Amino acid sequence: MGTFRTFAAAAAASAMLAAMPAPALAATPADIAQAENLRKLDIMLMVTSLRCRKGADDFQADYKDFAAKRVVMMKAAYQTLKQGHARLGERGARREMDKISTGMANRYGLGHPWLQCDQLKAVTRDLADNGGEAEVVLAAQHLLSPARPAQFAMVD
Repeated sequence: MGTFRTFAAAAAASAMLAAMPAPALAATPADIAQAENLRKLDIMLMVTSLRCRKGADDFQADYKDFAAKRVVMMKAAYQTLKQGHARLGERGARREMDKISTGMANRYGLGHPWLQCDQLKAVTRDLADNGGEAEVVLAAQHLLSPARPAQFAMVD
C-alpha cells in the first residue's frame, strides 16, 4: 500500500510539472516573419472563402476543415506574432494584430490576385489534408505573393 501511495504521489507531481507552461523564449525576427505569414495565410483563406461562398466553388467547409486541423499551428503563430509586438505593450500589440488582420481582409476582399475560387478551394483542401508546418509555411510564402510565383506558372 505504501508503494502505491508513493507512486501515486510521484505521478501526480509529474503531471503537475508537465502541465506547467515552459518559459517562453524570445521570438527571433525570422520566427515573427513566419508567424505573420501563417496569420496572413489564415486570414486570406478565410476572406476568400467568404468571397467564393455564393458560387459553384464554395470552399467554406474546406476552410473550416483547414482551420480545425491547423488550429494549434495558427494559435502558436498568433502568440509568436503577438509576442513580437510586445514592446508596444498589451494594447499596442493588440492594435498591431488588428491592423494586420484588417489589412489582409481589405487586400483579399475582392479576391486573390492570381488564384480563382476553384484553385483556392483545391489549395485549401490540400493544406488541410497534407504536409506539416514546414509545407504550410512554404505555401504561405507562395500564396501571399502579389504576383504568381514561377512554380505556379501552369496555374490558370
